Amino acid sequence: MIIIAVGSNLSGVWSDTPYGMCQEAVHRLSTELKCSIKQSSWYQTSPIPPSSQPLYINGVIALTKEIEPIELLKTLNKLEAEAGRVRQQVNEARPLDLDILDINAQIIEDSTRLIIPHPRLHLRGFVLYPLRDVCPHWRHPISHKSVDELITELPKDQEIVPYLDEK
Repeated sequence: MIIIAVGSNLSGVWSDTPYGMCQEAVHRLSTELKCSIKQSSWYQTSPIPPSSQPLYINGVIALTKEIEPIELLKTLNKLEAEAGRVRQQVNEARPLDLDILDINAQIIEDSTRLIIPHPRLHLRGFVLYPLRDVCPHWRHPISHKSVDELITELPKDQEIVPYLDEK
């Protein structure tokens, strides 16, 4: 199973809302990879690290597809660029953010291009809560902790609320 985080806190070429950007990204990814996708609920979250950026819309998708990890990364980067993302600085506001969280519990450590599982996924409520929606029995491939165990270890200041304005 491939698990991907989807997020946005800016409008972009596909939609005038972060929620719309996320929805369109899921649709385009399903079309591009020619597969069905299991999608989490959407959550509204504060930026990490804290900043004056707009709030994010975050979710997680899971899919089954035979694809080389680096090819998947190229596909995600291509979709981000099509959505209007220009990488200029770390942790900047963005119209679309697509991160590979896990690929079949593999451990990949090519620090110049790709690290799987995502090196900070266990520290991010905006990843763990939606991950639990789509894969409640998921375990971290390195620590072997369950998603519920990782959620209980999160700092209490990470505000994660369901996004209810899904119009």
